[in-house]
Amino acid sequence: MITHGFIFKLKVILMEVSNFNSSGKLYVVATPIGNLADISFRAVEVLKVVDLIAAEDTRHVIMLLQHYGITNKLFSLHQHNEDKASLVLLEKLREGQSIALVSDAGTPLLSDPGMPLVKMVKEAGLDVVPIPGACALITALSASGLPVTQFAFEGFLPRTSSARKTFFSERLNSQKTWVFYESCHRILASLQDMAEVLPLDREIVIARELTKLHETIVKTSLGEALDLVAQNENMRKGEFVVIVDGATIDKAEDLMTPEQEKVLRVLLKECSIKSAVAMAVEITGVRKKVLYQAALEIGSGKGA
Repeated sequence: MITHGFIFKLKVILMEVSNFNSSGKLYVVATPIGNLADISFRAVEVLKVVDLIAAEDTRHVIMLLQHYGITNKLFSLHQHNEDKASLVLLEKLREGQSIALVSDAGTPLLSDPGMPLVKMVKEAGLDVVPIPGACALITALSASGLPVTQFAFEGFLPRTSSARKTFFSERLNSQKTWVFYESCHRILASLQDMAEVLPLDREIVIARELTKLHETIVKTSLGEALDLVAQNENMRKGEFVVIVDGATIDKAEDLMTPEQEKVLRVLLKECSIKSAVAMAVEITGVRKKVLYQAALEIGSGKGA
């Protein structure tokens, strides 16, 4: 009996095969971020019919391929070899071979290797075909309960505490939702650094192990999130997406970044409060009332 599912799969295979021409195509294929069922019919069929699959970690992706009975040849493309490997793959595309690019999980290039290859292929005038699917960033945002009309994806955070604090300071007054990835080894330290810069009542979402058995999505304040991660060992396991609510307009107007405060302190050493505040307004754009109050606190020693 011919089912609608069979007809659909046949159409997909015919479509992809008919797309191949004398010059190969590079297919950028999204794979599951955890649950192996989260892959499209089209992605499975493309992985079956291409000549080669370029993978970030061939040992990792082979589990997915075995699950779907895919036996195509694998080619290793990772951050340590991607420049040279990309040249090899580009030549194969020019010879007419079709190649699928996959990462360990999710949509390739989002904090994963592959950008040099895609850039080379585009510059060579060859086709790059996206095969959409799972993405940890979008998955977390869709279930976060925070505004997603405008958001900024920041990738992975810097590894050092000082660099992370600078990162957070630069986004202190941003009114957009912002998102970053973090590892289990640094999630607690990152939240501790964030708590030294952002207000403890700022809403954040911690999403871990998305689509997996121990999936957890927690929306709470920064202060409560820090306590939760510090006290619960399980909340320090897995892969993390952290989503931070943007500053409200009122709050943003009443906050100064460390860099803006430093400008005010330098001016106060050379000028009267009135002059220092006036110049700081011009330099930083912070409201006069906020700068004047900060100047008084610095002068009294409270802002030391």
